[in-house]
Amino acid sequence: MKVRVSYGTAIAMGLIRARMLARPTTAYLMTYHEGRCRNNCAFCPQARESRADLKKLSRITWPAFDVEEVVEALPSGMFARICLQTVDYPGLVSDVIELLDLFQPLGLPVSVSITPVNRATLGEFKSKGVDYIGVGLDVASERLYPEIKDSLYSWDEMWRFTRDVVDVFGDGKALVHLIIGLGETDREAVETIWRAYSMGAWVSLFAFTPIRGTRLENAKPPSLARYRRIQVAHYLIKEGLAAPEDFEFDAGDSLVGFRIDKEKLAKLLPPGIFATHGCPGCNRPYYNERPKKEPYNFPESPGRDYVRCVLDSIL
Repeated sequence: MKVRVSYGTAIAMGLIRARMLARPTTAYLMTYHEGRCRNNCAFCPQARESRADLKKLSRITWPAFDVEEVVEALPSGMFARICLQTVDYPGLVSDVIELLDLFQPLGLPVSVSITPVNRATLGEFKSKGVDYIGVGLDVASERLYPEIKDSLYSWDEMWRFTRDVVDVFGDGKALVHLIIGLGETDREAVETIWRAYSMGAWVSLFAFTPIRGTRLENAKPPSLARYRRIQVAHYLIKEGLAAPEDFEFDAGDSLVGFRIDKEKLAKLLPPGIFATHGCPGCNRPYYNERPKKEPYNFPESPGRDYVRCVLDSIL
């Protein structure tokens, strides 16, 4: 049996010899499948109709290794947890359970990002050390979801799955993945973030990254300023400090204000809101960004002065 390992994780484990710009604090792994995913997400290299390299997920390369070699090397990485990404194919659930059985003796908590499974399967995952489930809603717009996802699972099915995860694992243990920059309006993004937190889920934000060979290879990523505004809105919603109706939108439903004085907002916002927001121990370095550019999600919290710089640039 093989498993894919993100390039940075493989370096941290000693499976590849290369230089790291930021050490991953989570071991990022992915199920191995020789074919493509059953779903056809327009942004994904693994998609059914994608022409992209199967070794890629987002802009990261994921080489394959024998799972025994990976399990043996995992302790050397000093990771806080294992994050298992999955590709949808027949037999996926049995493969995930086999991997969880191999991971369990390591004693590390495990996150699994997976397409909808039933509650019994979620309960089995939980019994094998899984404590967080990633829900790949990805598209923050019900209007655009069918076209961009082209998935076996509808918008409503993804939300039902989110509810099942919350019911089985508890509040805050379903991480709804949202990719900003897929054509959604800011209002749609804010309302989707609000919906997730209203049902006891959390949200993990990503920035759209165009990948050669995917249907959206020629689309543009979001501006950093727009992404920062969504990050601020996300924090205010997460902390119960604002709801969608508290924000200011223009005629095109772009977010233009928070109805909070800039000085008050600067004191209110921790710089960590601009870092990766995922499961405990997740820093996901350079998943969406190139190392020479300012990251959408910092692998660690930037300094306090950064909050002021952001607010000056977006307000």
